[in-house]
Amino acid sequence: MRLLFDQNLSRRLVRELAPWFPDSGHVAALGIETATDREIWAYAGEHGYLIVSKDSDFRQLAFLLGPPPKAIWLSVGNCATTVIADLLRNSADVVGAFIASAEEALLVLPNLDD
Repeated sequence: MRLLFDQNLSRRLVRELAPWFPDSGHVAALGIETATDREIWAYAGEHGYLIVSKDSDFRQLAFLLGPPPKAIWLSVGNCATTVIADLLRNSADVVGAFIASAEEALLVLPNLDD
């Protein structure tokens, strides 16, 4: 499960979540941090990534364009990177099931405290 973290998320997530989501990347590390959302969408689809973002634009692209790629929208507001890491780590099985589903394009993960 290769995740592609959007620019609104910390680069540290790649390292912190490597045991659960190996070979993940961050748009900045891949040199696409200034790309448009559609360019990031195309990149993720071409390279087998699942986009992870707090940006609702990717939610809209998932509905408009459908997979691939797929997107995870983190509905968490402003929070620490550790909260996001915990949310994704605790949702690894849900993310795996989402990836296996042929029909689903978007997974919404709310804050664990909600």
